[in-house]
Amino acid sequence: MPLGEVVPFRPMSATSEVPAAFRNAAGDRGAIRLVREGIADIRSRRRLVRYLVQADIRKRGADTLLGNIWWVLDPLLQMVVYVVFLSIVVRNGPPDYPLFIFAAILPWKWFSASITDATTSIVRHDQLIKQIQFPKLVLPVAATSAGIVSFAFGTVALVILMLFYSSHFSPYLAFIPVIAAVQFVFTLACAFLVAAGNVFFRDLGNVVGHVLRLWWFLSPGLYSLATLEQVPLFQDNPALVTIAKMNPFAIMFEAYRVVIYGTPTSPPAAPDFASLATLLVASLGFLALTTIVFKRLEPNFAKVV
Repeated sequence: MPLGEVVPFRPMSATSEVPAAFRNAAGDRGAIRLVREGIADIRSRRRLVRYLVQADIRKRGADTLLGNIWWVLDPLLQMVVYVVFLSIVVRNGPPDYPLFIFAAILPWKWFSASITDATTSIVRHDQLIKQIQFPKLVLPVAATSAGIVSFAFGTVALVILMLFYSSHFSPYLAFIPVIAAVQFVFTLACAFLVAAGNVFFRDLGNVVGHVLRLWWFLSPGLYSLATLEQVPLFQDNPALVTIAKMNPFAIMFEAYRVVIYGTPTSPPAAPDFASLATLLVASLGFLALTTIVFKRLEPNFAKVV
């Protein structure tokens, strides 16, 4: 270049700062390869996931006065509100209704809190994403995994309730981790989807909050599927019952409830493993799909956040 020649300024695009392997990620890799890479990303960054989980747990404890103890108090307070409303005002509920409803409140709080945290897991680490190259998949994984620890705190409240309703105590409580494992797979799949979507649609967080609220009331948390089938609207429309049973949390709530509470007419028993297995297979397929979506959108995260 001759001395004194002026070189025109060319602004550096966000894409040029990203390695070629990431720039072309959406175009040159098939679905199976994206899923395999997603699994490899999580396995190779286990220490990073563990660090993020620990940081998230510490942050939750530092942000509130009661810290993680709130995970014991909050579901108990929710249970009291619903029990007061349905038992005193409506006067319609099964025996030992507090335990009946708590069997659904605890896993739902785990799911809703995990999804809420996962929704902002990418955008709240925007500076980290712009400065360091790492698989972004670990961020929603860490947010969801931290929920497991919170769920464990919540079981303390369950133990307290079981002391009052000791007649429901049984060895079938040992199946709770099995049901929780199925829930974790489903939650992780949802977390990948909302985490990636919130990068491009920042109003998604508000939408997720309304969807979760509606989802709770459409799920058999305050009532059982057997009660729902006795409603005239559902008796006249069997298709509505089928749709209600296809709700993933209809399966999970019924599973948790049968091992913790039993039914109004029978003691606790083993969950319906066929339904849980079906939900697990469907959740794994959903997880593969959301992993593919996440990996295809991942190269654009640094340009948008």
